[in-house]
Amino acid sequence: MMNKLFSIIIVISIAYGIYSGNFSQLSNSLLNDPTSAVELVIFLTGSMCLWGGLMRIAEKAGITRYMAMLFRPAARLLFKGLDLNGKAFRLICMNVTANILGLGNAATPLGIEAMKELEKSHISEGGDPLRASDNMVTFTVLNTASLTVIPSTCAAVRAKYGSASPMEIFPAVVITALSALTAALLAAQILKRFHKQTGDDK
Repeated sequence: MMNKLFSIIIVISIAYGIYSGNFSQLSNSLLNDPTSAVELVIFLTGSMCLWGGLMRIAEKAGITRYMAMLFRPAARLLFKGLDLNGKAFRLICMNVTANILGLGNAATPLGIEAMKELEKSHISEGGDPLRASDNMVTFTVLNTASLTVIPSTCAAVRAKYGSASPMEIFPAVVITALSALTAALLAAQILKRFHKQTGDDK
């Protein structure tokens, strides 16, 4: 479905570019932008390898275990009934750490594994396998509206395109991330309580 949708968008864009008389700009984009995209991917690969490698070193060195201890008080409030010594919690901590470092690509596989573990726990406790548990919903919100303290990927893109100070976005990133995360978690908790109340009424 998505392939068809993007194909239609590309055809419409090309047709409109020709119709509007921007064929020269269109042809330049078709010739140059794919090369620029590949160059950007190669440029970002180095940054991703560096931070991804640091994450693996942190895991092997036990640093993530100490970070889990710092995250434990918040986890007790956010993830009701979750085993704080289990694999799911460890993966959640690593996912949060990757997001804090601005490594969305590294956080994604960790998030998938954490969600699988939360699903296993949900089903083992007799939950409906076709419905997400409260912890699964909370983790989805936490991962999506993630707290980013070191915007490494964004800074790497800014450096690629000639920014004199790639990390000057740091204050704005922190404020925006904290605001988004707070609003998202509050909304999730409010809707969770509302859902439980309406469910009890029924």
